Amino acid sequence: MKPKVFIDGEAGTTGLQIRQRLETRADLDLVSIDPAKRKDAAARAALINSVDVLITCLPDDAAREAVTLIENPNVKVIDPSTAHRVADGWVFGFPEMAPEQRGAIKASKRVSNPGCYSTGAIALIRPLVQAGLLDPAYPVTINAVSGYSGGGKSMIAEFENPDDPAYTKVPFRIYGLELKHKHVPEIQLRCGLKTRPLFAPSVGRYAQGMIVEVPLHFAALKGQASIKGLHDTLSDAYRGQKFVSVAPLADSAAMKTLAPEELNGTNHMKLFVFGSDAAGQARLVALLDNLGKGASGAAVQNLNLMLGLDEGTGLT
Repeated sequence: MKPKVFIDGEAGTTGLQIRQRLETRADLDLVSIDPAKRKDAAARAALINSVDVLITCLPDDAAREAVTLIENPNVKVIDPSTAHRVADGWVFGFPEMAPEQRGAIKASKRVSNPGCYSTGAIALIRPLVQAGLLDPAYPVTINAVSGYSGGGKSMIAEFENPDDPAYTKVPFRIYGLELKHKHVPEIQLRCGLKTRPLFAPSVGRYAQGMIVEVPLHFAALKGQASIKGLHDTLSDAYRGQKFVSVAPLADSAAMKTLAPEELNGTNHMKLFVFGSDAAGQARLVALLDNLGKGASGAAVQNLNLMLGLDEGTGLT
C-alpha cells in the first residue's frame, strides 16, 4: 500500500505549497478532510490516526493540539510550525545540518521543520562554530530579507491588495523590532551559541525568495581567518549535498549584486562568501526560496527521508 499523508492546514501558504509538490506523485496517497468536518474534532482525530504521516501546517497552538490527538503509535509527524523546533523528543528537520542529522530524521516519528530564516542562518554559522573558527560566545548579527509570502495569508493580502496603503507605499520595511523573533531560539540552539544572536529581519515588495547574511570581522574570529578559510569550512561542511551548495570563490568575487529570487521554485540553498582579506571582513550569505528549502520543499525532503525514499523525490 502507498503511504497515506494528511496535510492538516492545507489551505494555508505552506500547506498549499506542500500539496502542490505532492498531489502529482503516484507513490503517495494524499488525503484531505471533508471541508464540512474540518472543525469536527472526532472526524479530524479519526483521519489523523488513519494516516502514515501527518503534516501540521497550522499555528503553533493548533499544531500542538493536533499532535495530542494522535493515538496510533505508527503515525509520523512533520511540523512546519514553530511549536516543536526546540522541543525535547523532536528531531530538527535540516538534513544537511550535521553528518548524523539525515539518519536521525529517517529514524524519527517526530520531525520539526526549520524556519526559513533559521535554515540560512544555521547553514552559515554552525560550520564555523563546529570548526572552532567562531567562538560560541561571539555576539553574532544576522541580517535578512524575505518576500512577503513569508508572512502568510495576512501579509500576502496586505501586499497584494491595491486598496491597502502598503500596496503602493511600502517597498521595503524592517520588523521584529522588539528582538523576540520566533526563529532566534532555534538558531541559537542548533548553532551552539552561548550568546543570543541579534536577528534583524525585513520584508520587501516581492512575493518570495530570501537572503540571509552574517557579517564577520576577522579580528573576532579564532586563528588566522581568511576569505578562503571561511569558504573552505563551508565547502567541507556541505560537500556532496544535493540541495545545499557553496558558490566558488571566483564566482562570488565576480558578482556585483545578488537578488533574493534566483532560487525561487526550487529546494536549493546556495551559500556565498564575500569579503576582503585586506579589510579583514567577510559577508556570508545564504540564498534560498522561503517557500522552498525554507518551508514546503524542506517538508517534502523530510517526508521522503521518513518514508525511506530518495530525499529528492518530487523536488528535482
